[in-house]
Amino acid sequence: MTLILCLSLLTLLPFIALAQRGGAGFGGRGRPPAPPSTEPFEAHDFNGIWWRTGGTREFNTEKGGEPELTPEGKKRFDANKPGYGPRAVPPALGNDPLGDCNPDGLARILLFNRPVEFIQQPNRLIQFFQYHRVLREIWMDGRKLPEQPDIARWYGYSVGHWEGDTLVVDSTGFDDRQWLDNLGYPYSDQMRLQERYRRTDHDTIEMRITVTDPKIYVKPWTSQTKHWKLLKNPSEYSAPEWNGLIEELCAPVDEVDQFNRRIRNPAGGVIEK
Repeated sequence: MTLILCLSLLTLLPFIALAQRGGAGFGGRGRPPAPPSTEPFEAHDFNGIWWRTGGTREFNTEKGGEPELTPEGKKRFDANKPGYGPRAVPPALGNDPLGDCNPDGLARILLFNRPVEFIQQPNRLIQFFQYHRVLREIWMDGRKLPEQPDIARWYGYSVGHWEGDTLVVDSTGFDDRQWLDNLGYPYSDQMRLQERYRRTDHDTIEMRITVTDPKIYVKPWTSQTKHWKLLKNPSEYSAPEWNGLIEELCAPVDEVDQFNRRIRNPAGGVIEK
């Protein structure tokens, strides 16, 4: 356990350094909750840069919120060896797809605590994620999801519509080589993901995610409520004197060739010659 803790601290060092340089999208971590904003707002306007602050990076950690897995789901879950949570192993001995700089997949990037810019257009909503510089399109033009997509995608195919003041986004067509969250919960190519967003005040959006995947889960599984906070000051998300999201990439030349071989793997007792 001490080994895992030390490794976790080493993993955070580059991020702490970025925060100390000012901005870089790490200023929101550890701040006390702000009181609800009294500024006027339009419930259907999500434009702006938001930080996924409230709630954990795991799908659902509430007591009693664990999913009921199918036999196939249990088999896959047991095979996944995360570096976080109660089943954590030293990352060098695990098999988290992120350890080799694979794409996060939709669920994990939505749960990750980094700035995201929401850009609303007449026929689509764009989410521009700082982490991995991912561009996601949510089509709002009335199209239907593909029944049998020819190509599976890490971030799926997404369509959205309004139900009153709630934005409902449905997605399908996922590449199932990623995990649902840091704890190693799996999903299959049958997964359908639904996000429900509601702007509760000028500075806050609530989000809940439901996964429906009959191959892995006995019944639909819903996340805890997560929150997004509006970032108004460029110093909260930008490098000094730039006023824009930073480039935060997981580059194999750094992660695999440098960090994993020099730090992660030796900490786990894996020495490469």
